[in-house]
Amino acid sequence: MGKRLPLKRDVLALLAREDRPMHTHELAEKLDVPASMMIGFERLLDDLAYDGTVVPRPGNKITLRQEKHRRDRPGVTRVEDRSEASGQGSDKPRKGIPILIPSPRAEQRSAEQRATVPQPKGPKNQAQRGDVRIGTLSVNARGFGFVSSPDHPGEDAFIPEEGIGGAMQGDTVEIELVAKSARGLEGAIIKIVSRGLKRVAGVLRRKGRSTWLEPDDTRVRGPIDLTSDVDTRGPEGNSGNDGDAVIVRVTRWPDFAGENPVGQIEAVLGRPGDLKVEAAKILAMAQIEEVHSEEAVAEAEAYGVEVPKEMLEGRTDLTHYPLPTIDPEDARDHDDAVWVERTQDGGFHAIIAIADVSSYVKPGTKIDEEAQARGCSVYLPERAIPMLPRALSSNLCSLLPDVIRLCLAVDVTLDAGGKVLESKLIRGFMKSQAKLTYGGVARALGFSEIPPAQPKAEEMKDGLRVAYELSQLLRAKRRKRGALDFELPEPKIVMGPDGLPTDVQKRTQDPGMKKAYELIEELMLLANELVAELMTEKQVPAIYRVHLPPDEQKLGRLAAMCEVLGVTFDVEATKDPRTLQTLLASFAGHKLSSVLNSLLLRSMKQATYEPQNMGHFGLASKAYLHFTSPIRRYPDLVVHRGMHQYLLRQRIDRSDAAREALAKAALDASVAERRSMEVERGVTDLYRAYVMKDRIGERMTGILTAVVGSGVFVAIGSPFIDVLVRLADLGAGEYQPDDNGLRVVASRSGDAISLGDEMMVEITEVSLIRRTIYARRLGGESTSAGEARGARKGATERGGAPSRGRNHGRGAPKGGRGRGHNADAKPFKAKAAGGKDDKQKRVVDKRVEKEQRRAKKKQKRR
Repeated sequence: MGKRLPLKRDVLALLAREDRPMHTHELAEKLDVPASMMIGFERLLDDLAYDGTVVPRPGNKITLRQEKHRRDRPGVTRVEDRSEASGQGSDKPRKGIPILIPSPRAEQRSAEQRATVPQPKGPKNQAQRGDVRIGTLSVNARGFGFVSSPDHPGEDAFIPEEGIGGAMQGDTVEIELVAKSARGLEGAIIKIVSRGLKRVAGVLRRKGRSTWLEPDDTRVRGPIDLTSDVDTRGPEGNSGNDGDAVIVRVTRWPDFAGENPVGQIEAVLGRPGDLKVEAAKILAMAQIEEVHSEEAVAEAEAYGVEVPKEMLEGRTDLTHYPLPTIDPEDARDHDDAVWVERTQDGGFHAIIAIADVSSYVKPGTKIDEEAQARGCSVYLPERAIPMLPRALSSNLCSLLPDVIRLCLAVDVTLDAGGKVLESKLIRGFMKSQAKLTYGGVARALGFSEIPPAQPKAEEMKDGLRVAYELSQLLRAKRRKRGALDFELPEPKIVMGPDGLPTDVQKRTQDPGMKKAYELIEELMLLANELVAELMTEKQVPAIYRVHLPPDEQKLGRLAAMCEVLGVTFDVEATKDPRTLQTLLASFAGHKLSSVLNSLLLRSMKQATYEPQNMGHFGLASKAYLHFTSPIRRYPDLVVHRGMHQYLLRQRIDRSDAAREALAKAALDASVAERRSMEVERGVTDLYRAYVMKDRIGERMTGILTAVVGSGVFVAIGSPFIDVLVRLADLGAGEYQPDDNGLRVVASRSGDAISLGDEMMVEITEVSLIRRTIYARRLGGESTSAGEARGARKGATERGGAPSRGRNHGRGAPKGGRGRGHNADAKPFKAKAAGGKDDKQKRVVDKRVEKEQRRAKKKQKRR
């Protein structure tokens, strides 16, 4: 007979006997709850908390509502037989253990008390059972999932494994809410609206006549069956050897729980662990196509290489302005150019010209269809994957020097203090006189002696100096109103002549280069705000860049962290960007400035694209959008189309259908942006791991920057990498993260390792598949750490530990696929791979052994 969940009275009896707050996992262990039932057990605890029977305590602990648990306290009935009290089950009572349950009268008083005491607020939209909503399914490797709906931000619904049915990771689903507890909403999928996954990366497995794919992403249901007829027939049949990394196109999705998808191999990439193979996997998992379709390329190339004269008609001639482009040395496209000159009264006249992409990318074309699907360009360390075919992105739409190009420009006049006096939009054409770099500008203006001199920048330095003066006035005004500037170092991958990464460095912190960057940044921000204000005033439909105020709950947690770190933090003050900016500035001199900056950034909401203006908290701007990069961002392209309609006095479609299309474009752009960021971060982490693969055994010193379930991350300065030190590799004793995620503490010695602490480590493992560098803390290795690493080594070389058996099916060995990277971890540390379950298992195993030894001792005494 299989195990079952304990009854509520079992939980109450245990809490009464222990007479102290108890952690969820401790309760589960003492009540012998198997890992497979933990989700149900947590829901049982939720019900008790929601009913007011138990009280949640900090650190995921709970206790009975009353502080004292006397057997004879008023309102409590003593029950010796739980089956008799509950009216269910036939288990014999455990003698000597009084079961304490509230009497009916006590329950009535408790309900009356709860009615008069403010209760925790439920979901913002007051969701009720039976409500139906549509959202995107995100599956956890353990089988359950969450559905996030754009109409209910921040109110994800939990979907238990039995409620997922035939849905898969990334699907758009319709759910019905079935419960609401203290932990949030719970739902069940009633309809699959559209499938999210089209292609899956993994390892090809062959056994006899059976062929299947073990997906790398643990969130993806598998194995993916490759049927024998597909495996043997025709030119589109499967190929590749057992163990190859392959890309599979899903041809049939499951209809119900327990059914596996079916697919067909699209590409054989090679052996897992190879750098190019792993990079190709990242792109495939994100469904990013490197090559544009033949139709889109043909449409782009049909425009030729020069702007035809007929396209210049009706436009303003801006060729008398120098309008240089200023970009990094490795820029792949040039879609903005600027020029600033002094006015007679000491003010400024600025022209901010942006490539007119919308005149080539028309709605209904194949170019536009693919641009919207891509959403943005993706920038990798050694190459770019452009949103538009290269005939446009690198040539006809790129503001190259000495050639005519179409543009949309903001013409703005400002006074000597940087206040805008007048602005207008221009449909024009231009001819840039120079392609400048940040280094060349910094050298010309005397900001830095490091970059080489650039002749064109030297020729234009008088005009560049005026532009820089205006940028500093704009920057001062922006900071005065409360705009936030986060100082977080970024990695730069150094590529060798063979195209392979050789080093990882921090991007230059040269103050002179930073000043040159600010020159362009401030002028771009000015143009974006002016266009946003115009579109809002004239009610022209547009896609806005929206950044909402921080989440108070996250800020409250940050405040608790800051209190521990000795930093003054007033949550109420953070509602105003100006006071939050003051707090951010106060971090600058703190020894943990990088950690504090990171914590605050993670407490902020993510900026999104929206069809309505809701302001931008981070920029302290009432109206903001993206207008300045139409070559690489689709929302900018949409804004340009609206500007053309306004300037040409064309009819503007404000119908419901048009608004729905705009909302979809905005949502698609937000999703594409996050996807691009994850890909860029993933490839960077992969290249970091590659750089370190031959440096196992080296010792380095770094700063502890994050505490995760499986261990701690330590940032190394040179090479600029993050290493994961697992809990077992921290030293003697069982280290566990504390409740607020600021440190790990050894249970026996009490040794505490906190954020910001310096740590010397030794590199022990590098996994390209997991894109993770592992290390051990020097001077603190436990006696079992070496053995643990040895046991893990083989699994790491094969792509990780085996899965927990949820995905085995026809032809697949029991245990299912090998586990790849930890895809359900937070983006901040997506590479923190699957150590949490192993850690919990070790802890439980040790406790079980301890209980067994204790039982044997008792038996001997008897």
